[in-house]
Amino acid sequence: MAGVSPASHRRHSIKHSVGNAAVQRRRQLAVSVARERREAMFRTKRLCTEGIGMNLDGEMMIDEEPPVLESQTCKAVEELKLAVCLKGKDAVQKKVNALRELRRLLSRSGFDFVEVALKSGAIPPLAQCLSFGSEDEQVLEAAWCLTNIAAGTPEQTKALLPTLPLLIAHLGDKSALSVSEQCAWALGNVAGESDELRDLIISQGALIPLAKMMLPDNGSTVRTAAWALSNLIKGPDPDAATELIKIDGVVDVILRHLKKSNIELATEVSWVVVYLSALSDVATSVLMNTDIVQVLVDRLAASNNLQSIIPLLRSLGNLMSSDAYTTNVVLDPRHEVTDSIIRSLSKCLKSEHRFLKKEAAWVLSNIAAGSVAHKQLICKSEAVPLLLQLLAGAPFDIKKEVAYVLGNLCVAPPDGLGRPSLLLDHLVSFVKNGCLCGFIDLVRTADLEAARIGLHFIELVLRGMPNGEGQKLVEKAGGIDAIERFQYHENDDLRMMAGLLVDSYFGEHMGSMSE
Repeated sequence: MAGVSPASHRRHSIKHSVGNAAVQRRRQLAVSVARERREAMFRTKRLCTEGIGMNLDGEMMIDEEPPVLESQTCKAVEELKLAVCLKGKDAVQKKVNALRELRRLLSRSGFDFVEVALKSGAIPPLAQCLSFGSEDEQVLEAAWCLTNIAAGTPEQTKALLPTLPLLIAHLGDKSALSVSEQCAWALGNVAGESDELRDLIISQGALIPLAKMMLPDNGSTVRTAAWALSNLIKGPDPDAATELIKIDGVVDVILRHLKKSNIELATEVSWVVVYLSALSDVATSVLMNTDIVQVLVDRLAASNNLQSIIPLLRSLGNLMSSDAYTTNVVLDPRHEVTDSIIRSLSKCLKSEHRFLKKEAAWVLSNIAAGSVAHKQLICKSEAVPLLLQLLAGAPFDIKKEVAYVLGNLCVAPPDGLGRPSLLLDHLVSFVKNGCLCGFIDLVRTADLEAARIGLHFIELVLRGMPNGEGQKLVEKAGGIDAIERFQYHENDDLRMMAGLLVDSYFGEHMGSMSE
């Protein structure tokens, strides 16, 4: 993925070989989650506001058969084409009425009104209705129609290309707030569709006016602008995220809304932080020089809402993946914020939602890769028994994240030779509580990254357990067979690791020990 730099890598001392691949996987997952979220949010907000599903007299619409609805949509577009050509005092109201009827149809689900409207030629008259000097109600209805069209298929979304400059132009102070918000919503749908459309919107100047829409305290407007911005900066190019963080007032407004706003608004702002911290080293550095970690932790500790917890965890995980010096300064083990974040992450490990368990383990793995004091703080918390339980019985993807945490807790930062030193008391405690079998199970999987983690931990056990006990424990747990499968593996790193373990700890006795 473009724009990934070393400062963005996770600080995993046991995970030194992961690099860009792990960051790319994490960011692709974030984009996928955000896109699913966008679809759900759009349909909830647009289909349930201002009497959608009601006719102009306030009565519920009666469902029609598809041929009738198709005919109505074609007729609505033709009425709009005629209305935009009218002059005189009644022209505006006729345009508004035609737009309202088209919007009513485009806002319904269960029939592809968008495709019918596009084939009937809806885009040119809608673009005309966005012209400057038009009545606010007319522009609002036209932008609403375009918003719903942009929620369709990729090809349907691309149909908005001729209207993008007009939608962006209405984001400024010269437009009514309701108009700016609706245009922001349409642009957010377009930006969420593809990198190509996202780059086009940015090149046409949407970033700054959208950012300025976050500055007031109008909750609905800020929520829509934040959502649109999160779609606009989510990558893969980090330039947009870097440009956004440099806009005057953006950092302050992010912090203000995270501290004081309701759950819905704070959630949208959290998603902006997710992409800023995932993509831009500059943005991460700027954010880490504020009290944002404390703010996010406070939100996380107080929240029981799944949709709000997800971006909070993501943001914290991304920020904890910054350079070790900065993270160690912000997460000073003597400060309450560090203890608080571990408590909050432990709460997530106990969640019934597997996604939260996995995300919480990822954040913990970054903290566990820090100083010895960080590791000791985790080991004194309730997180460790929870992690051991998850390693024994959780689904594979959670087990792998948990293994990173436990592995990192067993090694201190590298010594002068670059080799991590053992934290023997941690290792012995974990092994006595049965974690070795969980790591050996990872070696047996087809996932090479998981196998590498397992082999690393086996090496720690063989090297570190007192009185040569490690060899007996590995043999008893079936570790020899797990190691053997990599002795002739096509992956050079894993083959060398397995060979080194055999030569160093089992040697010529390998065959007899395996029998």
